[in-house]
Amino acid sequence: MDNELDPKVEQLNSLKAETLACQNCHLRAGCQGVVFGEGDPLSPIVFVGEGPGQTEDELGRPFVGKAGQLLDRILEAVELPRNTVYITNIVKCRPANNRTPTLEEMKYCLPWLRDQFRILRPHFMVLLGLAATHGILAPDLKMNQVHGQWFERGGVQMMPTYHPAAILRNSNLKRPAWEDFKEISRAVKAFKAENKV
Repeated sequence: MDNELDPKVEQLNSLKAETLACQNCHLRAGCQGVVFGEGDPLSPIVFVGEGPGQTEDELGRPFVGKAGQLLDRILEAVELPRNTVYITNIVKCRPANNRTPTLEEMKYCLPWLRDQFRILRPHFMVLLGLAATHGILAPDLKMNQVHGQWFERGGVQMMPTYHPAAILRNSNLKRPAWEDFKEISRAVKAFKAENKV
């Protein structure tokens, strides 16, 4: 395992160093730093949010504010604890006032995300929220129509689901999100069993 892990860690660290120096768009000027991503580089699953919030910007880590704490609880409940997955965002710098990043801003950041995926080579990708879904799948999708469904892109199984922040704002989303996460867990466990991971 160490032989497989070391090159990925080295490559991710090198990419992170490049990302931290990024000045490709105006977002970098308005935040404290770049939030690259974290987790198990050997995990078959990557969770992608829209962008860092204030707490994430301050700590330099993804999903550590209130929404991140909810995500942690959900992951524990479906037996996919945070330390067994990889978590990042489509935009690495915090948009002002925690607003949703624009498609233009996401386009500037997508090359970094693609480079992360080339290193991680995940089998599953969970798109947390509409921004990530629009930026990666298609800009005209509606979450209430596509959440919980698997989409295949380049050999990766992708599922949009509700962002934890949306669940905190609207308790009616708890049940559909929970069903989505149960399906995500089922698929990951089946993959691990089949591939003896």
